[in-house]
Amino acid sequence: MLTLYTFGDSILDCRWYNDAGLDPGQLLVRNDDRLFPEFHGQDLSSHGPVRLEHRAVDGATVAGLPSQSRNLRPSGESVAILTVGGNDLLQGLLVDRGPGIQHFATVLDAFVRDLPIRPVLIGNVYDPTFGDDERDFTGIDPRLARENHRRMNATISGVAARYGTLVDLHTHFLDGDQTWFTHTIEPSLRGASEIRRCFLQHIAMPGSLST
Repeated sequence: MLTLYTFGDSILDCRWYNDAGLDPGQLLVRNDDRLFPEFHGQDLSSHGPVRLEHRAVDGATVAGLPSQSRNLRPSGESVAILTVGGNDLLQGLLVDRGPGIQHFATVLDAFVRDLPIRPVLIGNVYDPTFGDDERDFTGIDPRLARENHRRMNATISGVAARYGTLVDLHTHFLDGDQTWFTHTIEPSLRGASEIRRCFLQHIAMPGSLST
């Protein structure tokens, strides 16, 4: 049986933000054909036995990742998906002028390096303003904020290159619209499906993964 593990923040733990109570991990395991007929037959359960072990936590930062992997004992086929960094930016790294993002990189690198699950797919941080400074909600100089967002995503890309695969949520969400979000930054139901879409491109179906 394949086990899909989720780690990180509300990009993957967003069921609280939609009436259907769905998040990307759930949709990857079993699509809701009524809500998303486009994905009929494209979920993991359509190709073999699969279970979801959901460990991502709304509001998590990189410092909380080690607690999410506590008592982790993977067996058989497994794949991990991870998103982190957005809360770190909002909690101070958008204005980082020193070692903050480098510290983030060190902690993330250690977590992914030691994670006993492969493959691991790492999503970068999307931009709920769609690159439009007039949509800014932070009150921070957009030039500094966007540069640190770029640095954050470069850091995530580097970790992904060393240990797994980058899932480019940032580029995909630049072509989205406000219906993909709720509460300004959180994924809506549509957003959860679009996150699923991005990860699905990189997940092999049950039976084709290495143990």
